[in-house]
Amino acid sequence: MTLEIRIEHRFPAFRLDVGLALPGGLTCLFGKSGSGKTSIVNAVAGLLRPDEARIALDGVALHDLPPHRRDIGYVFQDARLFPHLTVAQNLTYGPRVRRVPPEGLDRIVALLGIGGLLSRRPATLSGGEKQRVAIGRALLSRPRLLLMDEPLAALDEGRKAEILPYIEALRDETGLPILYVSHSVPEVARLATSIAVIEAGRVVAFGPAAQILSDPATAPLLGLRDAGAVLTARIAAQEADGLTRLDTAAGSLWLPHVPGEPGRALRVRIAAQDVILSRTRPEGLSALNILPATVAALHDGHGPGVLVRLDLGGEYLLARVTRRSAQALDLVPGLAVHAVLKSVAVAQSDVGAMLDSP
Repeated sequence: MTLEIRIEHRFPAFRLDVGLALPGGLTCLFGKSGSGKTSIVNAVAGLLRPDEARIALDGVALHDLPPHRRDIGYVFQDARLFPHLTVAQNLTYGPRVRRVPPEGLDRIVALLGIGGLLSRRPATLSGGEKQRVAIGRALLSRPRLLLMDEPLAALDEGRKAEILPYIEALRDETGLPILYVSHSVPEVARLATSIAVIEAGRVVAFGPAAQILSDPATAPLLGLRDAGAVLTARIAAQEADGLTRLDTAAGSLWLPHVPGEPGRALRVRIAAQDVILSRTRPEGLSALNILPATVAALHDGHGPGVLVRLDLGGEYLLARVTRRSAQALDLVPGLAVHAVLKSVAVAQSDVGAMLDSP
């Protein structure tokens, strides 16, 4: 399923000028506050009427339709549940208004883990529970596209950790295309299949998530402090000492216990600032993870730092080092190096599920 977006609109502070052809999966619109992300999803939803627009889902034009005829579900930053209705009544509100049966109710309740909440009212729910109910309500409207505008921004870290697996399941199990707004790099790295970076109303980078996250040229757009890449991995074994051994394109990776059976597919975000480089394989280190790699590219920043893109056999890491270190190691594209990573450097929140492939 393809979503075509062509929008031009002049605001007092900036001009929105966006052209995108989005594939299926979960596409993240990433950018700073005020960059135009929410304006884009509001235009897709029909809540903003741009000066010029072409919005089409699988070739079907949406831009001239009223919002209620676009077959789009929208999950806002705040859940916006009806406080006087139970969870069950909130979930089935849309179908009841349209006087149609709530198709797939049991499946969605199971997918989002909200079976035990059905008789409760929103005031008794946590922030994460409210957002899961809001997602369920949007899904029960039987949308062809789901819009999610910073759905985790109002939640603390504990509630974010609670809801992220449900969004991963939504991405992988429903087949529903999702347009997702965020300004959190770790969140984007865990969820996105594609990323569009928005700056001052324009698309400044767009592509598959792994490519955008591992490109040194786009790292300044995402924020150097949060720069990092994503590796795909598979659980190989649960070790007796509490570590989990993962298989990656570059070899074994040991992390603190990651739940799951051997064979489970994962995506692992590794921050550039946590990667140390060595020209020879180091010995006598406490760090367990030493991965052979090849320098693919270097990108000099405005300060004393250099971002190094590392090829691990078809997948990529980023390492953030000083220019002095890059010169001392004589780093150049094609050079064989070893990437060193402490097991405890990868947080549980940086390990996410991904759709398994045969």
